[in-house]
Amino acid sequence: MGLGLLFASALAGQQSQFQGSVPIGTASSTPLALTLRDAIARGLKANLGLLVSGSASETARGQRVRGLSALLAEGSGGVSETVEQLNLKTNGFNISIPGVSIPTIVGPFHYTDVRASASATVFDYNKWKNYRSSQESLRAAQLSYMDAQDLEVQAVANAYLQVIDDASRAEAVRAQVLTDQALYDRTVDQKKAGTSAGIDVLRSQVELKQQQQRLLAQENQLAKDKLSLGRVIGLPIGQDFNIAESVPFSPLTSMTREEGLRTALDQRPDYQSAKAQVRAAEETVRATRGERYPTVGVTGDYGDVGPTINNSHGTFTFVASAKFNIFDGGRIGSDVIQAKAALKQRQDELADLGGQIDYQVRAAFLDIQSAADQVEVAKGNLELANQTLAQARDRFAAGVTDNIEVVQAQQSVASANDNLISALSGHNLAKVALARALGAADQGIRKFMEVK
Repeated sequence: MGLGLLFASALAGQQSQFQGSVPIGTASSTPLALTLRDAIARGLKANLGLLVSGSASETARGQRVRGLSALLAEGSGGVSETVEQLNLKTNGFNISIPGVSIPTIVGPFHYTDVRASASATVFDYNKWKNYRSSQESLRAAQLSYMDAQDLEVQAVANAYLQVIDDASRAEAVRAQVLTDQALYDRTVDQKKAGTSAGIDVLRSQVELKQQQQRLLAQENQLAKDKLSLGRVIGLPIGQDFNIAESVPFSPLTSMTREEGLRTALDQRPDYQSAKAQVRAAEETVRATRGERYPTVGVTGDYGDVGPTINNSHGTFTFVASAKFNIFDGGRIGSDVIQAKAALKQRQDELADLGGQIDYQVRAAFLDIQSAADQVEVAKGNLELANQTLAQARDRFAAGVTDNIEVVQAQQSVASANDNLISALSGHNLAKVALARALGAADQGIRKFMEVK
């Protein structure tokens, strides 16, 4: 049970480790075409959080083997050569008989002993229940490792989608720069022709510079988020790559909220791990109570002993024993109290995790629906903004108004683009969150997202 707790606390306290990795391989000069599936596969091999979780699982396996060894027989063997001289007076042998000389110094003499010994536990309730507890702790650690895989998949998918989001924003800003450049060029031509005021040139130039600045900032953010994705999946240091896929908008129709809630409780690895930790704590309580029960064991040895190997005789010892607890000063009672407290904590944590999973699933469905509605609104808003921009440009070209309307319309288009990109990104991130909330995140992402 103790190792299960250690694993769970380490996993909860080291979420930042899923943003790091152990780089694998050497960088090539040719940029990689990175797909989402390839990114996830790389992350499963190199992500630091997953590697740490795997080490904890191996530690749990070692504890289970140790618990089993306490129930199995142990054997040993040895060969000894003894040379000895005794002073019988030290053992109280000091007899004096008149006329008889009795030596008190015996030896030196020597003998050889070749012997094998074994011991076994016939009955020890405490050790048996501790072994059962270690089995459940190992099960909990293995399930926690599976949960760590889900966390890694979520981290990779989020980082991948963030790069797609950055690239979309950079493309939108780049298109805005081209539009502003065209407006600036037209304004300069109209000023030369005497149909536009100098303030219009300045206004269009300011707008152009602002969009160029936005583009520089967005391209820098794209480059940084690509570095972050490379860190998450363990790309070789210095390896350049390009996103090979886009994620189109597709409403979620394959699962209802009620189905999601049932699925999450059935397959979430961390929930099953918490259940295993509760079972391990229950076995620990039984093991602690079992300290009051008698234990039965046997020991024995057999060997040849004599002055030489050729002049020896077989000897053996066999002992069967039973031990009873008579008085422990309250130690066992205090151990039981602590074990029960640990069990109550595991039960409370399991109940809390069940509520957390319910919240995560419901919140993910709400976010998906909200984001889908926002996408539809953002699409309509972008269409209207583009129509407004077209009319403003026509009015400016006809000399009906100055370019304030055009600049404002362009800003509306940029804002509408940002809103649409944010809504699309929020929808996809909510799908990733749902896949994580249900467990088996890799399969869920493939099911919910249509990656092209």
